[in-house]
Parts: sequence; C-alpha cells; structure tokens
Amino acid sequence: MEWYFVLLIAIGALLVGGVAGFFIARAWFKKYLEKNPPIDERSIREMFRQMGRTPSEKQVRQVLASMKQNK
Repeated sequence: MEWYFVLLIAIGALLVGGVAGFFIARAWFKKYLEKNPPIDERSIREMFRQMGRTPSEKQVRQVLASMKQNK
C-alpha cells in the first residue's frame, strides 16, 4: 500500500473520530444538564433558608446577577 493511502485513511479516521466525539460529548452534556440543572431562583431561596434567612426578591436577583457575571 502506498504511503499517501495510509495518510488519507489516517486523516479520514481522525475526522470521523472528531465528529463522532463531538456528538457523543454533546449528547452526554445535555443529559448531564437535565439531571443537574444550573442554579436557579428556587435553589438560591432554598440555600438562604438553610442558612436560616428569608431572602427578599432583591437579594435573590442580586445573587443571580452576580453568578451570571462571574461565569
């Protein structure tokens, strides 16, 4: 077999593997986010309650804004 056929097969395998890996990783990440959603208002309220505080709506919004800003 000629060397350029081997090179073409290797490049093709890398491309196919990269595309397949992308779609597999994308599906895994979607499933992960469904099981473990990012933090939302309800979770922030619950965290405040666990600390023994009752949050105001303003406090909840401030925490959400600061988390979005830090991402």
